[in-house]
Amino acid sequence: MKSSESGYPLPFWYYLSTAPHRPMFLAGTLQGVLTLAWWVFDLATRSGGAGGLPWSVPPAWAHAFLMVYGFFSFFIFGFLFTTFPNWMNGEKIKPRYFISSCLLMAMGNALFYAGLATGKTILAIGVILLLAGFSVGIFALLRVLLQAEKQDKRHPIASAGGLLGGWLGIFSYLLWLLSDDSMLREFSRAAGIWFFILPIILAVSHRMIPFFSSRVLENYVVARPYWILWLMIACSAGHGILELSGTGSRYTWLLDFPLAVSAAYLSFTWGLLRSSRIHLLAALHIAFAWLPIGMLLHGSQSLVLFMSGGTSWVMGLAPLHALAIGYFAGMVLGMASRVTLGHSGRPLVMDDVTWRIFLVFQLATLFRVLPDVLAAVFPQAAPRAPGLYLLAGLAWLICFTLWAFRFAPIYWRPRIDGKPG
Repeated sequence: MKSSESGYPLPFWYYLSTAPHRPMFLAGTLQGVLTLAWWVFDLATRSGGAGGLPWSVPPAWAHAFLMVYGFFSFFIFGFLFTTFPNWMNGEKIKPRYFISSCLLMAMGNALFYAGLATGKTILAIGVILLLAGFSVGIFALLRVLLQAEKQDKRHPIASAGGLLGGWLGIFSYLLWLLSDDSMLREFSRAAGIWFFILPIILAVSHRMIPFFSSRVLENYVVARPYWILWLMIACSAGHGILELSGTGSRYTWLLDFPLAVSAAYLSFTWGLLRSSRIHLLAALHIAFAWLPIGMLLHGSQSLVLFMSGGTSWVMGLAPLHALAIGYFAGMVLGMASRVTLGHSGRPLVMDDVTWRIFLVFQLATLFRVLPDVLAAVFPQAAPRAPGLYLLAGLAWLICFTLWAFRFAPIYWRPRIDGKPG
């Protein structure tokens, strides 16, 4: 460990305060392991017809909140705290903002777990703390956005809009806990996917994937049409609005298919096939390729509902998990690996072990998506689905835990090149 001028080793928390991605990624890494471990435990207790444990809220709704707002939020803020100043040549995010935001969100997550076992009061206090940390993070990023002059703000504006959608989603979940109004719960779920995570990761993908590709692929032409970005974000928001309108789910295919086609076009144009030789870049391209797949599944399900006049989900939650695991979580693994390596002075190379972890992680997506798809085609396969759900959770937990063991220590250690940050 690097020593201070007095000759004493610097404490680990010193390094956590030297760059905003360090505490956020560390907290997100720990939360990723914890929330998957809790979910696998809950699935196991309910397998084979067992009733499961008496949590203070239904486990599915706890799982959704913990994943969307308790896990992805840390990586989103960690990334945006790093990139917002770079995108707009603005002032760096001060430690008082990113440390306080991270601590409040981490404490909120801890109380959320406690509240699952003890009651909704502790659960609500945990959500309040998470919302407070979220608010500090938004304030810090909006300061950079509003103070930047004569800069291209399109990606930051898209990201900021997504953060506001996430804030509303957390607030709605809090109101649901206090009122038990199911509409607030439904809004929180829809906002988390369609107003929060998807718009932000779309903006990050649109900005960073062609940029990273241009740095390592020969004769690469950067293609970054903004009309496609706005179209995809509009389709995402429109899907969420229609989904919340009840029977509007029958019409989301009108938005899902254009989003799927747009994403497929970008995936091909950005060089999905060309990226295969460079693992760190290929991870981002593979994760992005799950977006058109997920939206195609969403559109197909909606179209079946439209044509049949039905109200049940034909493929269950397969389309949602193609997005959440394949695209969202895959992008977290790929992007967090790149940021961690680059900002620790290490070569921008994904080693063979991390690459294998990422490839095996794709199985977690398949194990969760395929059972619902197969059950829609072969109803006799439906009884086997819960076992594969558990297998998907285990695969995700194992992969993310292995990734955590390799990357988490980097966040509390100095850069290997001796530079600050």
